[in-house]
Amino acid sequence: MAYIFLDESGQFTKHNDEEFFVIGSFIVGDPRRTEKQFRGWQREKFPKKLRHQPEIKFSEVKIKENLRLRTLKFIADLDVRINYSYLSRKNIPADYVKKDKLQSGLLYTNIIAETLEMYLPINDLEFRVFCDERHLKGIKRSKFKEIIVSNLLPQLPKGAIIQIEMLDSKKNANIQIADWIVGALAWWLEKKTLGEECGQILKNNILNDGKELFKDYWVNKYQK
Repeated sequence: MAYIFLDESGQFTKHNDEEFFVIGSFIVGDPRRTEKQFRGWQREKFPKKLRHQPEIKFSEVKIKENLRLRTLKFIADLDVRINYSYLSRKNIPADYVKKDKLQSGLLYTNIIAETLEMYLPINDLEFRVFCDERHLKGIKRSKFKEIIVSNLLPQLPKGAIIQIEMLDSKKNANIQIADWIVGALAWWLEKKTLGEECGQILKNNILNDGKELFKDYWVNKYQK
């Protein structure tokens, strides 16, 4: 069985100093093991005030930088295998804008599908995907699942079972691990303080080069 957990970093339209929207994911065979070990690390290593919080994000300001990097190294040592995709907000295609409004739900759905395709082909007969809870503007949850399944099914073994679910990160430690992974990757891409260290820690866990989406969209559009 293949279990894949995903989370995102960044916003499509929010005006801040972040250039990229990033999806980070990891695949694991035994999600109970990673969940148990991450919870154990939290209880043993995090400051007392944080040890029993339901969720501690990579960006938590109460965590000292040394502990942030040690926690990331601990996650890397869990033998998680990572794929990620990203896009520069300035490259979002015009196809996703209708009446001056971004179709963010559809855009997010297609980015998730592109990221998951990085794990294919695969021999596992059970392909189970879990994303962080997110409001899908302009698209129903059922359509979100339908689009992703239709993209994956032709590349999976005959008879494969596909599960696509959204989970509350406060209740799932593996989604929190995905948050730490994508947060670190975003710092690396944005060249933030500690970004290079984060990239070095995770590099041996990354299965493929990060997939930059829509990189040449506007260049090609204006050359036509």
